[in-house]
Amino acid sequence: MTRHAAAIPTSRTREKAHVAIDAAKCDGCGKCIEVCKDFGFELVEELVPSAVPGEAPTTTQKVRLKEKSFVGCIACGHCMAVCPQMAITIDGRTLSPDDLFRLPTIRNKANYEQFLTLLQRRRSIREFTDKTVAPETIEKILEAATTSPMGIPPSDVNVLVFDSKEKNRKFAEDYCNHLKSKRWLVSPWFLALMRPFWGKITDELFRDFVRPLFDIYIDEMEKGVNVVTYDAPLMMYFYGSPYADPADPIIAATTAMYAAESLGLGTCMLGAIHPLIQYGSDAKKFREKHRIRCKSQEGIFVIFGYPSVKYRKGLKRTFASVTYSE
Repeated sequence: MTRHAAAIPTSRTREKAHVAIDAAKCDGCGKCIEVCKDFGFELVEELVPSAVPGEAPTTTQKVRLKEKSFVGCIACGHCMAVCPQMAITIDGRTLSPDDLFRLPTIRNKANYEQFLTLLQRRRSIREFTDKTVAPETIEKILEAATTSPMGIPPSDVNVLVFDSKEKNRKFAEDYCNHLKSKRWLVSPWFLALMRPFWGKITDELFRDFVRPLFDIYIDEMEKGVNVVTYDAPLMMYFYGSPYADPADPIIAATTAMYAAESLGLGTCMLGAIHPLIQYGSDAKKFREKHRIRCKSQEGIFVIFGYPSVKYRKGLKRTFASVTYSE
């Protein structure tokens, strides 16, 4: 049977997954056809010999693999998970039948009010007690984050974990030293030179945000005050590979934040570190020193810890716009 030799590549695999159908179990319900967006299945009529001599055979419907599909199986697992007869198995692209689990019952699902309460209670926390975050709590956060939706399986999100205040502080100190070597990026002569090329909005960003950020990060660290990562007892860096959907690391980080909130931790996203460790030979050396596997189009640092302050009120937020299509 001729099918695509390879599926969409990621940093973890370039091969399509192998799909097998147990014809004896398949009852032709077609649920796999409905959920497969690779359009890789089809229903066919099969003859069923009669058990009674002399009687004509009957027909039944069975699912089989098409000769051609869209891009080849990327191991999303939908067909294997939806099949009521357990007639489909997928192997490859880091997925196997052993990865199936029974979904929690609907009784255990949070309702909308409970979910909204979790979201509303979360605030950006930068003030933490000295209490460490236990390894089992870290594992729970990571377990929750792995459930995040992704562009193309398997996930190309990498996570770097700093599991102590000391590791966090050392990283922040190294980052400030790294910024010192790049201070020319916010010098008056460089900003004046680049303004015609990168335009008004980027110029405003560098003059009104990036340049003051350099100053406060470096100046405060020289005084012994860490306003880069706030000496949080736990920090995680979510970043993708060059193949990753740019949204994937941000979605995983967001899931981790809400998981941490449910566990009694405060969290805060730190967006100013990632962009400045992506480009140039010095950035590459910085990444290698801190075991960051690759440069990434998108990435985000998140700090976690037990809050030392308590908020009694929240703030309503709004979108820039909400428009309904005609």
